Amino acid sequence: MSVQLPPQFVQRMQDLLGDEFQSFMDSYEQSPRAGLRVNTLKISNEQFKEKSPFELRSIPWCPTGYYVDAAARPGKHPYYYAGLYYIQEPSAMSPVEALDVQPGDRVLDLCAAPGGKSTQIAAALQGQGLLVTNDLSAERTRALAKNMELYGVRNAVILNESPDTIATRFGGFFDKILVDAPCSGEGMFRKDDDAARQWLNHSVERCSIMQRDILQTVATMLAPGGRIVYSTCTFAPEENERSIAVFLDRHPDFSVTLPAHAEHFRPGRSEWAHQVEQEIQQGDTVLSAIAAEGYTPLSEKSIAQTERTVRLWPHLLEGEGHYIAVLDHQAVRDPEYVPAEPPLIATSYKERPQRHMASRPDQRTDKKAERRADRIERRNLTESRGQSSKSSRTTSSSRTPVPEEIEPLQLWKEFSGQELNGEWNTQNMITFGQNLYRAPIDENRLQGLKVIRPGWYLGSCKNGRFTPGHALAAALMPAEARRRLNLSADSPEAISYLKGETLSVPAERIECDERVSPRGYVLVCIDGCSAGWGKWQQGDTLKNEYPAGWRWI
Repeated sequence: MSVQLPPQFVQRMQDLLGDEFQSFMDSYEQSPRAGLRVNTLKISNEQFKEKSPFELRSIPWCPTGYYVDAAARPGKHPYYYAGLYYIQEPSAMSPVEALDVQPGDRVLDLCAAPGGKSTQIAAALQGQGLLVTNDLSAERTRALAKNMELYGVRNAVILNESPDTIATRFGGFFDKILVDAPCSGEGMFRKDDDAARQWLNHSVERCSIMQRDILQTVATMLAPGGRIVYSTCTFAPEENERSIAVFLDRHPDFSVTLPAHAEHFRPGRSEWAHQVEQEIQQGDTVLSAIAAEGYTPLSEKSIAQTERTVRLWPHLLEGEGHYIAVLDHQAVRDPEYVPAEPPLIATSYKERPQRHMASRPDQRTDKKAERRADRIERRNLTESRGQSSKSSRTTSSSRTPVPEEIEPLQLWKEFSGQELNGEWNTQNMITFGQNLYRAPIDENRLQGLKVIRPGWYLGSCKNGRFTPGHALAAALMPAEARRRLNLSADSPEAISYLKGETLSVPAERIECDERVSPRGYVLVCIDGCSAGWGKWQQGDTLKNEYPAGWRWI
């Protein structure tokens, strides 16, 4: 393949790389590597390797990551639709490994869409702790929400907010923070032709200023002794080593730690940060905005620490260009440490009606339809609260629940008692219009924020009936459902189900718990892993409940 690279970029890389430049350029004649990462929320790494329909080759820096042949089309297999793996560029798996997420951690993924790194974090949490995943783009949060639901994540909150606004509600809160920063995208030129075409629009200068401000903000959200991982997919030292050196000068209580699997990567280039400093001091016009903001020379100590950051080069490994810096806070946390509670404010997130966007999260939205849906949802939300839109403008903590708001919890009790196994109490439940969620966090934290999902979406309540959501099915283990139907990934039935077609299924094929009839909601599984709902009816008919916007095309 051949990529049209911006001439300015080529000249800069030649100046930086010297003898390595030709090897670097030769890498653009090679095809990008395809990879997938096993979703251990649904299947173990060993189990997947046993049943994988693809030839797998391990990615050295990610224990659950594998190279696959792109011609195998892993996005066109029933396992993909069942959420057994995430298709991900191999280098992009490295930042989360560097974050070292442990079950029970409170984690923020600040720039998360479309959700690859968030699903990787969620798998590491194993359903314990909390993941707050955010993206500033409302359009991109649609894909983020879909992926979190498809991969069976139960303990995540999805936001569409600026870092500054999130910081007002989560000061000193998170154990781990991932900043996969907006950048000029140079490392993706081989993979994405549009990234090369748009390079001048995403200037190195503008991105470096944005990154500096983001890092300044996220430091206020980190708990004592926590960790920030900063990553980019660019080669520019202004956005990499220099951004980290600026942060370290402003935050002497942080230090750089060599990331996991660093032996597979090259170290950061502190001499390039020095070179950038010289260019600024000489009045280089490309960096004029940095110099104009009250420039202060960087310390030698901070620049030297960038040698413990790492770079992933496309001519030295099987992946695209990446940069990773692990920033550890040096305080020792008191075992009794509890993040401060945010103040109560006058605006609740519930006063900003959000549509449940799982139906077509990956498609562009027709603006007229979007506005019409907004009006309908506001009316439904007002009616469900049994009060006028004017009187609903109170905080969620001060408003007295009305019967319509209590009813969804009762409907959930009835549904879970009849259709599910295990303990399904109503603790941490949030009603959001007609939708019901299980929240992994105190609702007070979300006040004033643009919330796309306040937790695990369970379903909707309407006309005295609870309708389970696809996100509920996707996150269930088969044993948690009282009725199950297992389809083989190799069978035409699995494809038919994923296309939304009605299936003819004899009653004896529905695996039921004792004293449960086949009639009712059935958890449809593909090779033992949950894929979605069906509803078995008399006449051997399985009504398909797989969402229209998610279907096999």
